[in-house]
Amino acid sequence: MLDKELKKGSTEMLIMALVEERPRHGYEIAKLIEERSDGVLQFHVASLYPLLYRMEKRGWIKGQWVEKAGQRRRRYYKLTAAGQKVLAEQRSTWKDFFTALDRVARITPS
Repeated sequence: MLDKELKKGSTEMLIMALVEERPRHGYEIAKLIEERSDGVLQFHVASLYPLLYRMEKRGWIKGQWVEKAGQRRRRYYKLTAAGQKVLAEQRSTWKDFFTALDRVARITPS
Protein backbone atom coordinates (compact mmCIF):
# COMPACT_ATOMS: atom_id res chain seq x y z
CA MET A 1 0.00 0.00 0.00
CA LEU A 2 1.22 3.47 -0.79
CA ASP A 3 2.39 5.65 2.05
CA LYS A 4 -0.47 7.79 3.35
CA GLU A 5 1.53 11.02 3.10
CA LEU A 6 2.41 10.41 -0.54
CA LYS A 7 -1.24 9.68 -1.29
CA LYS A 8 -2.35 12.74 0.65
CA GLY A 9 0.06 15.00 -1.21
CA SER A 10 -1.08 13.84 -4.62
CA THR A 11 -4.85 13.78 -4.10
CA GLU A 12 -5.41 17.45 -4.93
CA MET A 13 -3.57 17.08 -8.22
CA LEU A 14 -5.54 13.95 -9.12
CA ILE A 15 -8.85 15.67 -8.40
CA MET A 16 -7.93 18.75 -10.42
CA ALA A 17 -6.75 16.60 -13.34
CA LEU A 18 -10.08 14.77 -13.41
CA VAL A 19 -12.27 17.87 -13.19
CA GLU A 20 -10.08 19.54 -15.81
CA GLU A 21 -11.54 17.08 -18.34
CA ARG A 22 -15.15 17.90 -17.42
CA PRO A 23 -17.28 18.60 -14.32
CA ARG A 24 -17.60 15.56 -12.04
CA HIS A 25 -19.23 14.69 -8.72
CA GLY A 26 -17.38 13.26 -5.72
CA TYR A 27 -18.38 9.63 -6.16
CA GLU A 28 -17.33 9.71 -9.82
CA ILE A 29 -13.98 11.27 -8.87
CA ALA A 30 -13.30 8.54 -6.30
CA LYS A 31 -14.25 5.76 -8.73
CA LEU A 32 -12.13 7.20 -11.56
CA ILE A 33 -9.07 7.45 -9.32
CA GLU A 34 -9.52 3.81 -8.36
CA GLU A 35 -10.15 2.65 -11.94
CA ARG A 36 -7.34 4.60 -13.58
CA SER A 37 -4.84 3.48 -10.94
CA ASP A 38 -5.90 -0.17 -11.35
CA GLY A 39 -7.05 -0.22 -7.74
CA VAL A 40 -3.74 1.01 -6.27
CA LEU A 41 -5.33 4.29 -5.15
CA GLN A 42 -8.64 4.10 -3.32
CA PHE A 43 -10.52 6.89 -1.62
CA HIS A 44 -13.56 6.67 0.57
CA VAL A 45 -16.02 9.24 -0.69
CA ALA A 46 -16.59 10.48 2.87
CA SER A 47 -12.92 11.43 3.19
CA LEU A 48 -12.87 13.01 -0.27
CA TYR A 49 -15.62 15.56 0.35
CA PRO A 50 -13.76 17.60 3.01
CA LEU A 51 -10.89 17.93 0.54
CA LEU A 52 -13.27 19.03 -2.23
CA TYR A 53 -14.72 21.67 0.11
CA ARG A 54 -11.23 22.95 1.02
CA MET A 55 -10.22 23.11 -2.63
CA GLU A 56 -13.41 24.99 -3.42
CA LYS A 57 -12.74 27.42 -0.58
CA ARG A 58 -9.24 28.05 -2.02
CA GLY A 59 -10.84 28.85 -5.38
CA TRP A 60 -9.23 25.93 -7.26
CA ILE A 61 -12.51 24.24 -8.10
CA LYS A 62 -16.10 25.42 -8.24
CA GLY A 63 -19.04 23.27 -7.25
CA GLN A 64 -22.57 23.47 -8.57
CA TRP A 65 -25.62 21.50 -7.48
CA VAL A 66 -27.31 19.67 -10.34
CA GLU A 67 -30.67 17.92 -10.22
CA LYS A 68 -31.58 15.34 -12.83
CA ALA A 69 -34.96 13.65 -13.18
CA GLY A 70 -35.08 10.38 -11.28
CA GLN A 71 -31.73 10.99 -9.57
CA ARG A 72 -30.73 12.62 -6.34
CA ARG A 73 -29.13 16.03 -6.36
CA ARG A 74 -25.34 15.97 -6.87
CA ARG A 75 -22.62 18.58 -6.60
CA TYR A 76 -20.46 18.73 -9.72
CA TYR A 77 -17.01 20.28 -9.53
CA LYS A 78 -15.09 21.97 -12.31
CA LEU A 79 -11.61 23.46 -12.45
CA THR A 80 -11.27 27.24 -12.16
CA ALA A 81 -8.62 29.44 -13.79
CA ALA A 82 -6.79 29.55 -10.44
CA GLY A 83 -7.02 25.75 -10.27
CA GLN A 84 -5.56 25.42 -13.76
CA LYS A 85 -2.53 27.41 -12.64
CA VAL A 86 -2.10 25.32 -9.47
CA LEU A 87 -2.52 22.10 -11.46
CA ALA A 88 0.18 23.14 -13.96
CA GLU A 89 2.54 23.95 -11.07
CA GLN A 90 1.81 20.66 -9.31
CA ARG A 91 2.31 18.65 -12.49
CA SER A 92 5.68 20.30 -13.03
CA THR A 93 6.73 19.70 -9.42
CA TRP A 94 5.69 16.04 -9.51
CA LYS A 95 7.41 15.48 -12.86
CA ASP A 96 10.66 16.96 -11.52
CA PHE A 97 10.33 14.98 -8.29
CA PHE A 98 9.81 11.63 -10.01
CA THR A 99 12.55 12.31 -12.54
CA ALA A 100 14.94 12.94 -9.65
CA LEU A 101 13.79 9.78 -7.86
CA ASP A 102 14.32 7.75 -11.02
CA ARG A 103 17.87 9.10 -11.39
CA VAL A 104 18.80 8.46 -7.77
CA ALA A 105 17.15 5.06 -7.39
CA ARG A 106 17.93 4.02 -10.97
CA ILE A 107 14.36 3.01 -11.57
CA THR A 108 13.67 1.94 -15.12
CA PRO A 109 10.23 1.63 -16.68
CA SER A 110 8.93 -1.94 -16.87
